[in-house]
Amino acid sequence: MSSLSIVIPAKNEADGLRKVLPDLVARHPEAEIIVVNDGSTDSTSEVCREFQVTEVVHPYSKGNGAAIKSGARAASGELMVFMDGDGQHDPADIERLLAKVDEGFDLVVGARSGVGSQASVARWSANTLYNKLASSMVGHHIADLTSGFRAVRRHLFMEFLYLLPNGFSYPTTSTMAFFRAGYSVAFVPIEVANRIGTSHINLLRDGVRFFLIIFKIGTLYSPLKIFFPLSIVLGLLGSFNYLYTYLVDARFTNMSAMMFLAAIIVFLIGLVSEQITNLMYKDV
Repeated sequence: MSSLSIVIPAKNEADGLRKVLPDLVARHPEAEIIVVNDGSTDSTSEVCREFQVTEVVHPYSKGNGAAIKSGARAASGELMVFMDGDGQHDPADIERLLAKVDEGFDLVVGARSGVGSQASVARWSANTLYNKLASSMVGHHIADLTSGFRAVRRHLFMEFLYLLPNGFSYPTTSTMAFFRAGYSVAFVPIEVANRIGTSHINLLRDGVRFFLIIFKIGTLYSPLKIFFPLSIVLGLLGSFNYLYTYLVDARFTNMSAMMFLAAIIVFLIGLVSEQITNLMYKDV
């Protein structure tokens, strides 16, 4: 087995780490275990010292994605496993992810199954929508776009480090980036436990941000797949409006002109975005 680094982003997850780290250390004594302390105010540092794992400390909270990036930079293993420190992910499943990597996959994602593996029905519904949209974009079935439990080849992951946001959508970005670059991605079904402690995600506060992830998926992978259909819709609305006003008043209205112009502008935005996206992946 190649050298392994296990990266755990943690913000006030001392109780969860006390549950996860003993099992993790026992199962993978040879692995480099890195806990990224994202500005915690609890006893996270004490827990890291107790179990003698590497701690990377942020002086203030920078976000889950920023913690992932710090952990990836600090890791030395050829393979990296990312998992949460809140007790949801079972260390026993790591071997299943790594076995899939050994089969030749570059990124292996632990895919949560069913409503029971999600924090709430609302979260499950949103994730189902993300999965379906992403699957349609890439032409492959995506079982879980937003799971933070994953194994990856480090040198490939580092290629996309600059793309990753500092917030909670790093799994979305990394998954789509691997598909876009033509790397092999697999999904392994897992069951997750109830988290220990309180979630840092607020559905009301983060609702708009999660909704914007849908558009980010499209613009990250292939912007024209989003902008071209929208352009067609605007063009058709303009045509229908023109046909109606011509038959009723025998004239071409400003509304029709605006819709036609909007259709052209949206298409051109998509075209430019497509070229920018291609430049983003020109070296991979």
